[in-house]
Amino acid sequence: MQGLIKTSTELPEMLVLEILSKLPVKSLTRFRCVCKPWSLSFETRHFITKHHQNNLENNNLNLLLKRCHEPVVGHNVALWNPSTREFKILPQSTVQRPPGLEYTSCDCLGFGYDSQTDDFKVVIFVVNYFSWENEEGLSIYSHSIDQVELYSLKSDSWKEISFPGVDAFAFALFNNYVNGFIYCQAVGIDHLILSFDMVNEKFSTSPLPEFGGSLEQYYLELLEFNGLLGAIFYPREGTDKCFDLWVVNGSWTKQFSVESILGVERPLGFWKNGELFLESSDQELVLFDPSIQELINLGIHAYQETMRITAYVESLVPLNGRSEHEECIIRRPAEENQIDVEH
Repeated sequence: MQGLIKTSTELPEMLVLEILSKLPVKSLTRFRCVCKPWSLSFETRHFITKHHQNNLENNNLNLLLKRCHEPVVGHNVALWNPSTREFKILPQSTVQRPPGLEYTSCDCLGFGYDSQTDDFKVVIFVVNYFSWENEEGLSIYSHSIDQVELYSLKSDSWKEISFPGVDAFAFALFNNYVNGFIYCQAVGIDHLILSFDMVNEKFSTSPLPEFGGSLEQYYLELLEFNGLLGAIFYPREGTDKCFDLWVVNGSWTKQFSVESILGVERPLGFWKNGELFLESSDQELVLFDPSIQELINLGIHAYQETMRITAYVESLVPLNGRSEHEECIIRRPAEENQIDVEH
């Protein structure tokens, strides 16, 4: 009787790493203990980049819900990787501040990626508050936005950068980052959009689309839409809302209009297939699908005018900081915050 011959086929190392690069971070964290070569490979720049590119190509988006509180006072600013649960408290800025300061605050934070130097950067608009006494002995207070400071994760350091003389800004604690640029709305006389290039570290301005109305009658929200900067306009008055989306790709073009949605207040962001997250009139998080004109209540309290939404892909990028586990950071059970938005 002919005996059975057992054979085994070992996959090439590069093929194994290619397969592993398609897995979620949670699985890769568990697989670190399989063997030391795997654990070391997960820390290489090539694997980290490949893993991130796979998530981008497959549109493996995750949703981050956040609340916008008061402006940041002092040095309580941190970077956080929600995939690896690592965080890094940024060092205090060493940029020299003008004399006679009462205190400073950071009314606008911008975060983005410099593809040329493979670096993550934080831009902070510093508001300096001054006080003095006039001839009658009364205290006088004033403030100025005349400093912009840039933090580099690679160098773990701060520096001051030049800031254009634009009259005023609609500051937001969370920025709009699209393809290497961060954006915020300037609300000066010309109604401009202020952008910051993460590579050359320079500011520039561009006009808003000619949407056929005025910002005295319409709200404006800047949002990312399919990798492009989008501007949504919607009326300030009335309970029956309509939304016009414009996107810029060389020039502004109108993408679509949503007519007459009852019971919603403001847009929050877009999801995988163009669905729009909205805050309802009763402060609930809802999802609107423009293709079928359907509104879905997601059962999450939106916290009036303080909730923000960010869609992100998982990343293994290290912050050289500390893990939440090591710091014994306790979170609420996932069931209280989990929502199902698969469409």
